[in-house]
Amino acid sequence: MIDAMSKPFILVPSILSADFLKLGDAIQQCVEAGINWFQLDVMDGQYVPNISFGIPIVEACRRATDAHLDVHLMIDDPGRYLDMFAAAGADSLTVHVESTRHPHADLTRIHERGLSNGLAINPGTPLSMIEELLPLADLILVMSVNPGFAGQSFIERTPDKVRRTRAMVEKAGLQTHVQVDGGITAETAKLCYDAGADVFVAASAIFQHPGGIRAGIQALRDALSLRQA
Repeated sequence: MIDAMSKPFILVPSILSADFLKLGDAIQQCVEAGINWFQLDVMDGQYVPNISFGIPIVEACRRATDAHLDVHLMIDDPGRYLDMFAAAGADSLTVHVESTRHPHADLTRIHERGLSNGLAINPGTPLSMIEELLPLADLILVMSVNPGFAGQSFIERTPDKVRRTRAMVEKAGLQTHVQVDGGITAETAKLCYDAGADVFVAASAIFQHPGGIRAGIQALRDALSLRQA
């Protein structure tokens, strides 16, 4: 296995925890702090119990920044909406293996529209569910909480699942990103980095940091940079 300590990392603020009254300003602060990738969590109240936002927020974020926008579709049958979110300005679309009837078709359609794709897997879902799909995925999102709400506590077994995911990717000879999302703090990010994750989605740790957005980003960056030393 490739030593995860040698891998670069990507910080991805999830705007779900941002102040929507000042969303453009929050995005700009992130960009000024060196962020070039954002996650937009779309929830439908069906696949997950919460409802978040949809097309208009994606369009607004597209107007606010040229940074990479990854739309995380926590919705039933996401294939129905791929074209709409692509047209709204998404750079990548991530679907849950549990929520789509045809994950192979959805991942293929995303690529056909010129976007990157991601395949998310929930804490209770076995990795065998995604093994056949690995060659199609640009990113595997290992959920470190049950999807639906920001501010949840990190599930302690996540690093082991990240480690097994990274092993699957490397065994297949792929360059697929391994992302973690949920309860990511400076401490939990370090655990997942050591296990092989290279993309870290953080919400509360950035947008609700007592020192402000830039301080939250820097705290995460400092913690992960130490792993590379």
